[in-house]
Amino acid sequence: MPVTTLARAQQEYLEQQVSSATPERLVTMLYDRLLVDVERARVAQQNGDWPSAGTYLTHAQAIIAELSGSLDSGWEGSDGLRGLYTYITGRLIVANVGRDVAATEECGTLIAPLREAWHAAAAALTVS
Repeated sequence: MPVTTLARAQQEYLEQQVSSATPERLVTMLYDRLLVDVERARVAQQNGDWPSAGTYLTHAQAIIAELSGSLDSGWEGSDGLRGLYTYITGRLIVANVGRDVAATEECGTLIAPLREAWHAAAAALTVS
């Protein structure tokens, strides 16, 4: 299968997965990708591959913006989580502009437990 055909098939599969996903599954998918982007950025930074690191960090910022924008302001925890998202966005910018591996690592440390919590919440909804 030619690369373009394979890439197109992968894109179509991803689009199908997203379009058929429940809201809680979409959130977990975003967190999964967010953590992947931060880890890839960290590796790229350590290897001095600043263009790739920038791409991953910018994509991570876009995911955080999506997560923040999707918060229900009626939920009592939304202000705290939005504040954390704002902080993480600032650290992602520092990581990118300042080529700061420690800031990237900090973002991963902050995101990992959030990812786990959302996965646990989604699993609890599935079981109920």
